[in-house]
Amino acid sequence: MSSRATELVRLLTVRGETLAVAESLTGGLVAAEITGVPGASRVFRGSVTAYATELKHELLGVDATLLAQRGAVDPQVAAQMAAGVRKALGADWGIATTGVAGPDPQDGKPVGTVFVAVDGSSTARSGSAGGGKVEALRLNGSRAEIRMESVRSVLTVLLERLAGEQTGNERAQDTERNGGF
Repeated sequence: MSSRATELVRLLTVRGETLAVAESLTGGLVAAEITGVPGASRVFRGSVTAYATELKHELLGVDATLLAQRGAVDPQVAAQMAAGVRKALGADWGIATTGVAGPDPQDGKPVGTVFVAVDGSSTARSGSAGGGKVEALRLNGSRAEIRMESVRSVLTVLLERLAGEQTGNERAQDTERNGGF
């Protein structure tokens, strides 16, 4: 388990929020990383590994026309996967991975092309619309290295989003808990 996953579970626990994961190229590695953290059951709702393209539409609600026109390795597909899993599993946050781990290109995209997405907002419960973020990655290395870097990247994007949304009160609590600094 990584320090990113540990910090993610800690932050979501403090905030009283939940997480759902949609994975393609990572094949369950993101969910495994998160559930490896003691206490993850307080925040982790579940995951959907939609490896086959049609499952992205059938299980996660990704637009079928988008998939037909652009293929599964696309930033908009990643965004819709994150939003779809968030809705399907009733979570405050949804994260998603899609890309090409190799050994061969897919949908005209070279090996190492990856999109990670985050959907949600701490304001979702107060009636405001959630927001999304997609990050495009161009990764090098073996299939295993590309998959693991995709896991690290999607966790980092969500951690940055959570840190950016912390309220002054949460920051004060963190400062107090960490000895004033």
